[in-house]
Amino acid sequence: MLRGTGIAMGLPWLSAMQPTFASDRSESKPKRLVTMTLGLGLVADNLFPEAGGRDYQATPYLRPLQDLRNQFTVVSGTSHPGVKGGHRAEASILTATPMGSAGKAKNSISIDQLLAKHFGDATRFPSLVLSNGGSTSPSYTENGSMIPPESSPSRLFAKLFINDPPQQRKIQAQRVHEGRSIMDLVGEDVKSLERQLGVGDRNRLDAYFTSVRQLEKRMELSERWAKLPKPDVDAKKPVDVGNPNDLIARQKTMCEVIKLALQTDSTRYISFHVPGSGGVLPLEGVDEGYHSLSHHGQDEDKLSQLAIVEEAFVDQWGQFLRDLKETDDSGASLLDLTTVFLTSNLGNASNHDNRNMPVLLAGGGFRHGQHLAFDRKNNYPLPNLYVSMLQNLGMEIDQFATSTGTMNGLSS
Repeated sequence: MLRGTGIAMGLPWLSAMQPTFASDRSESKPKRLVTMTLGLGLVADNLFPEAGGRDYQATPYLRPLQDLRNQFTVVSGTSHPGVKGGHRAEASILTATPMGSAGKAKNSISIDQLLAKHFGDATRFPSLVLSNGGSTSPSYTENGSMIPPESSPSRLFAKLFINDPPQQRKIQAQRVHEGRSIMDLVGEDVKSLERQLGVGDRNRLDAYFTSVRQLEKRMELSERWAKLPKPDVDAKKPVDVGNPNDLIARQKTMCEVIKLALQTDSTRYISFHVPGSGGVLPLEGVDEGYHSLSHHGQDEDKLSQLAIVEEAFVDQWGQFLRDLKETDDSGASLLDLTTVFLTSNLGNASNHDNRNMPVLLAGGGFRHGQHLAFDRKNNYPLPNLYVSMLQNLGMEIDQFATSTGTMNGLSS
């Protein structure tokens, strides 16, 4: 009866449904994306191997990840064509849209939000936009508006897994329903007006009416989710790290909640931004602020301290991969079903260079274990990788921003 009414089609694969839909899940498992973006980049010499291919020698940042070597790909010599502006290019990390230096350009949709737009209605939350601190994110809507991030793991955990009282859930569902009623009225007005217009105006109104119907469908799903209980997890609500400069501990805590969100299929598209903090990270051997270290000017002491900080970021990223790899999702590793992407707007934070962006790609069913080495003087378009990722995640798309195709050498 549930299948007949179409209700089951709108629900994600919840844990409670696993025995019933086991055969379906083995045939088609959901694919997911997690992007982690760094506001201050990574020192290229510590990240990129000298040689390309599968026999590369691990660099200082990659040595702690050697147990995961066949689970990720290193990509060098890439950037977003036309994107400049140093720190301002944070806005372009996931959109690949040039923003210029004056801030007058209009941004476009980021890859996470493009996926959420097309497939996000399959889960309670179409996407999650997160940060290690601050109020900026690289996630942008179709009209170029930045989506403010959530930076508290405890608030995120409550949003994902702590149910509101029944009466509050009823009120929330009623508010959504009232909004849907307004959309229905607007839709009726559009139909009435269409009969009085010429062909050109009818086409324009048809496009508008289509967008209204799409909004109605999203609101209908929102009403359904408001009535359903949130998933139970065998985990306690995390305690937020009080020290704003302890970026590694904050990264670890947020990644633990991200894993739970993926594991419960609460969402499939997550962006997590680590902005450039000015404070001193509580790491042994570090006594200068992170932002100051990133502008090292080739000073050996600063480079040495910066390496400690950046290696800790990459190492924690690797631990996140291990956690996903060890998590079973109906016979498959959660890492195999999740594309995990790490990059930054800065290839060299010291001189604000946006070329030669650091890129690590893991999971997602790609054939990893290699270093894709492109020309560091004449960079390969990174949007090509975005097309490959989007196709792998189910998008029927052959171009994104300034792409020229899919990424050469990357295979699934």
